[in-house]
Amino acid sequence: MQKERPVSETSIETGGEHQTPEREIAVDLFRRGLMISPILLALCLIFWGVNGLACGGIGLGLVLVNFLMGAWIIDWAVKISPQVLMGAVLAGFVFRMGILTAVVVPIRNENWFEVIPFGALLIFSHLALLIWETRYISATLAYPGLKPGVGTRTGENKGKG
Repeated sequence: MQKERPVSETSIETGGEHQTPEREIAVDLFRRGLMISPILLALCLIFWGVNGLACGGIGLGLVLVNFLMGAWIIDWAVKISPQVLMGAVLAGFVFRMGILTAVVVPIRNENWFEVIPFGALLIFSHLALLIWETRYISATLAYPGLKPGVGTRTGENKGKG
């Protein structure tokens, strides 16, 4: 008799590789963040110069790494138990905020540090990427990650003929 796996452990097949829904969504968020980053970083360069570009790059990098780390923590903990999942998500959030603090505290008083591009990209890119991603989330048990066809190059459903 085959052991049934909980829905949270069900893998999604994308291009021959298996991905969990959390990781699939985080990778898609990362990809969208990379797509929009040249425009955001160009705006930082135009309005705040090279210092703004550096600070915007740090802020955007923290956002993208935050999404990937959050998904990795969930992916790891869901395989153990619901209690570990809850603890890992909370501890992971505190840990990720600690990383943010560890990055900002040493550089916040430097002459080159620009608060506005750093803060704007840190806050608004988190929100904008999450809002943008909601268009591509399936939210059904049949497809517990991205809607079918989102991960393909052509945008067509893989299941069609």
